Amino acid sequence: MSNNEEIIAHLNECLKHEWTGVAQYSQASFIVEGVWREVYADTFLENAEESFNHAKLVGNKIVALGGVPAATRNEIKQTRDLQEILQNSLEFESKAVEMYNKALELAEGNRALVVFLENILEEEQEGVDEFTKLLRNSQATSSSSIDSKTA
Repeated sequence: MSNNEEIIAHLNECLKHEWTGVAQYSQASFIVEGVWREVYADTFLENAEESFNHAKLVGNKIVALGGVPAATRNEIKQTRDLQEILQNSLEFESKAVEMYNKALELAEGNRALVVFLENILEEEQEGVDEFTKLLRNSQATSSSSIDSKTA
């Protein structure tokens, strides 16, 4: 497998992850209820939009490199429990950081591609940082989590 084929294959894995983020964060924004809806619904929707923006960037880069962008996504994690939604979000962002770090390793020697990936990686790391901070003092949310019995 040539280096271009290897980076395209990995970027397609990143793209599938971003498509998953669009669905998972959108679902979280729809499902969050009660007083926490005011606090979190827009945050989840903004994360869905960020994933979509990353998907557009990565999809276009795949085509520029001579590949065909993936049109599938991975399985999303769904729950009505706010604590779990926040934890899933942290795990999702952490996985994105891991994936873009691997893409950076594969892009070594291609400065433009490295800068492109570093910009996305920076936003993904900001997501990790934000969800880490939200979960740090999450006792308030765990006692007020969304009741899954109302579904």
